[in-house]
Amino acid sequence: MFIIVVGGGKVGYYLTRELLTSGHEVVLLEKDPRRAAQIADEIGSVVLNRDGCEGKHLAAAGANRAAIVAAVTGDDEDNLVVCQMAKHHFDVPRTIARVNSNKNEELFRQLGVDEVINPTRMALGAIEQDIPVHDLLHLAQLSTGDMELVEAQIEADSPAAGRVARDLVMPEGCILFVVIRGDVVQTVRPDTSIQPGDKLVALSRTDCQDEVRHILIGERAETPA
Repeated sequence: MFIIVVGGGKVGYYLTRELLTSGHEVVLLEKDPRRAAQIADEIGSVVLNRDGCEGKHLAAAGANRAAIVAAVTGDDEDNLVVCQMAKHHFDVPRTIARVNSNKNEELFRQLGVDEVINPTRMALGAIEQDIPVHDLLHLAQLSTGDMELVEAQIEADSPAAGRVARDLVMPEGCILFVVIRGDVVQTVRPDTSIQPGDKLVALSRTDCQDEVRHILIGERAETPA
């Protein structure tokens, strides 16, 4: 595929390198001349010292034939501008944007960015592996932006422990998906019994996760003073 990467920071640099290694045709746009020259010395003439926020530079880079435009600068506004221009002026089939502020993530999706990469959310997902069991673990966000896969660890004192799935009245749009019991993964059925030690994976709307937590895990434990 022909891919245009906008932003020559660490993300853009390593992304471009990996894409080239995988055999893709890539152009990297970096507006800082010194950074562009530095990257060009390492990976060659695929680097252009241009501002990807300007349509003329996207056009010169070949946006009209690009399969993907990935905007990965450190500035959310720039990334959004690049994706909007790629999508609406050059009919690029797929746009990818890095978003640095959580509050901008939903806006990017509403404005038609096909894929939003949030390093903060990705880091949080890794950190949450060590969060106490009284909270939900966020596994993945679906492309619609308002649905997530979440995991609940069921303990002996969890409200769901000892009950069957049909007795757990989940909020509208929230579905119990699978139960993980040891090394065994099973689809949740109406007669599935929920036991202490189980991990329940649910598909949940982001706006009802507090209710899902309450149903499956119970109230959040108080932090000791």
